Amino acid sequence: MKFKIPFYYHIILFLGLFLTFCLWDYGMNNRIEMLRLTTVYFWLVSTFMLSIFVVYVFNFYTFCNWFLNKKKILFYFLSIPFSLLIFAGVRYFFQEVVMFQFTGIHNYSEEGREVLFYIKDNFIFGLPAVILSTLSYLFWEFQHTQKQNQELLLENKKAEFQMLKAQVSPHFLFNTLNSFYSQLVIKEDEMADDILVLSDLLRYVISETDKDEAVLSKEIQFIQNYIHLQKKRFEDQLYLDFSVIGNYSNEKILSSALIHFVENVFKHGKLNIEEEKTVILINIEDKFLEISTLNYNADGENYSSTGIGYENLTKRLEYMYKNQFILEKTEENNTFKTYLKIPLKK
Repeated sequence: MKFKIPFYYHIILFLGLFLTFCLWDYGMNNRIEMLRLTTVYFWLVSTFMLSIFVVYVFNFYTFCNWFLNKKKILFYFLSIPFSLLIFAGVRYFFQEVVMFQFTGIHNYSEEGREVLFYIKDNFIFGLPAVILSTLSYLFWEFQHTQKQNQELLLENKKAEFQMLKAQVSPHFLFNTLNSFYSQLVIKEDEMADDILVLSDLLRYVISETDKDEAVLSKEIQFIQNYIHLQKKRFEDQLYLDFSVIGNYSNEKILSSALIHFVENVFKHGKLNIEEEKTVILINIEDKFLEISTLNYNADGENYSSTGIGYENLTKRLEYMYKNQFILEKTEENNTFKTYLKIPLKK
């Protein structure tokens, strides 16, 4: 469960239920008799509600988290008898052991405390704890999903606005680059090829990166173009091992997920020292993709200290893949490593 709920929310909920139950029960029974048995009544209601609360919390943070969070509905229904069995045990401890020590009174008769009867009877009384924890969990999960969707929508709108500001007549830009390419292809083949790569790079940024998903082959082609132009900038002083292992074609992944790692390598890493070579590895197998990077930190602020891009990527990965991804970063001995594993979609 990715969302976190303050524990006092559960306490406030049960204090409200406890007060409501007491007022309702008090109104439904003989008030004089209730006043005469105030102490016993308080023990009975308190231990019963405490038993409900214990199982509510247990079911909320265990079975709901294990199964409902992963949409394993059948497993969750199979877990309900275990929660009810726990309720029977907890209630027996509170009412037939603890309460008896203080009041000398049992809630159940001697026959009623027989194991099979007690468990069967309390399977009914324990249902409110299970139902309430289930509804509460689904409510908070819904609220979390709505909030996450709103945050992602806001981030997408900001990204679109920033992109619109950067897209000053993109058609004019592409036409100009194509014009340069036409003039240079006759005289300067290498420079013409570089301009063509730059044109493809810009076209991909403008037309593809605002989508939720991207075709893997296009993402890798973008990275190859990006590294190709970076080599020109470093003038043969770029010490980078970049490799792609495995077969791929039209599989889909989260848009710009791979680009994020490559850009940060060039932004924060040392790339011009042969003894401190940077490594970028993309591995594709068994319907999963892995990307790992290793670079030596450049002087000044590094990727780990800012963390903004990492947090945004984490949110997008959680939204797209739920708990089906692995994202790690480690920093030690002046080196920075990242690792991501995600499932591929057809």
